[in-house]
Formats: sequence, C-alpha cells, structure tokens
Amino acid sequence: MKSYQEINKETIDRWVEGGWEWGKPTTHEDYVNAKNGHWQVFLTPTVAVPQNWLQELQGKKILGLASGGGQQMPIFTAVGGECTVLDYSAKQIESEYLVAKREGYEINAIEGDMTKKLPFADETFDLIFHPVSNCYVEDVQHVFDEAYRVLKKGGTLLSGLNNEINYIVDNDEKEIIWKMPFNPLKDEEARAFMQKEDAGMQFSHNMTEQLGGQLKAGFALIDLYEDTNGFGRLHDMNIKTYIATRAIKF
Repeated sequence: MKSYQEINKETIDRWVEGGWEWGKPTTHEDYVNAKNGHWQVFLTPTVAVPQNWLQELQGKKILGLASGGGQQMPIFTAVGGECTVLDYSAKQIESEYLVAKREGYEINAIEGDMTKKLPFADETFDLIFHPVSNCYVEDVQHVFDEAYRVLKKGGTLLSGLNNEINYIVDNDEKEIIWKMPFNPLKDEEARAFMQKEDAGMQFSHNMTEQLGGQLKAGFALIDLYEDTNGFGRLHDMNIKTYIATRAIKF
C-alpha cells in the first residue's frame, strides 16, 4: 500500500499538470518587477505577506519549505536572497528549474519530504518560507521542530496554516458534517471522500497543534493575520479559514 506521502506527491503532480493555481510559475514580468522593488508573495490564498515581515533579504539564506512551483523563490532571488527549495512534487521542482533557467540564476531545488528529517545542517537558514502545506502532513510538530533546527538564531519562520473550518463543512460549505480531527488514515469515510475528490490525503489541524506546535518547538510568535479561501460560501461570508504566522528563533 502506498504511503500517504506518496499519494500526495502523485496528486500534486497531477494538479500541476492540470493547471493548479499554486503550480503556475511566476512570469518574467513579475521577476523584473521584483528586481525593481515591486513585488509581493503569499503564504495564504488572498492576503499578501506584509512587507515588514520581510526585512532586508540581500544575501540571506532562504528555505522554501514545501514551497516549490516557481512562485516565491524567484521573487526572493530577484531581491537578493540565496534560495533553497524543498518540495516532494517533481513537477513543482521542475518549475523552479524552469524559472531559474529562464531568468539566468541558480537555485538549490530538492525533491524531498518534510515529514522526514530535513537534509540540512543545524542553523543553516535565515528565513523559512512555508506556505499552506501542513494540511498534507499528519504530524505537524515534526515540521516545526525541524524548521527550528535548521534556522539560525534570530531566524524567521513564516507559515501559512489551514484551520479546522475548512474540514468541518460539506462541499457547498452550508452544513457541518465532519467530526474533528479529519484524518483519512484513521477514518475510512474520510479516506473515501478524499479519493473521490482527488484531494490527496489531507488532515485537519487545530490551533493547539499549529500555534502551540511552534511554541513547543521553541519559537516566539511575533505576529499573525487571517485570510479566506478566495472563493466559495465561506469566502463570500468573510469567514477566515487560514492563518499566517511570523515566528522567531531567539
């Protein structure tokens, strides 16, 4: 039987081939604009990361954690960052190399799995950029522990996080139908639903796991903001289903 990580890797590769929004590489125009000081990046669907979360990046070592696709790393490279990206989707890694070749820079793009020990030495990076992806991981504490390990002292972890609201409702977002936690590895009905929707293997995580998990790893939480999904009934009602966090390793 395939592991849930293998299922998710294959699912995301399919999504990218089908034109998935988060698998579309940044344009040449956006890259040039970033070089000229006009740019933005996203941890969650619709709200751009505040500029004061991203201080001077020139010469900083940046890890895009589950951040492949050629969207954020080209921007960080354009503004002077030294970028590494880790993603278990081969297609997302291909996009990183595609943009790097097009724009004439080098990137360390690794096809790897963040549910395992990260292939980096302790205190390697100044910044970890970790957009919404923990929903594809059963144990988020491991992710935060590893992020803490590979960050330098004074380094920053920027994370995009799902909240449980995304997992309690039906497809029309009108009724509460799922008991929490949502875990297709422990609930056959949830697993069947994920397979039917071609949604990979996704997991709900509460704020104890996600905010508390960062604190437990040793981070100090500095700031946060919330966001909607960008479409659907919950979005139309301005119900926030995502949270972005800024945490520091002191």
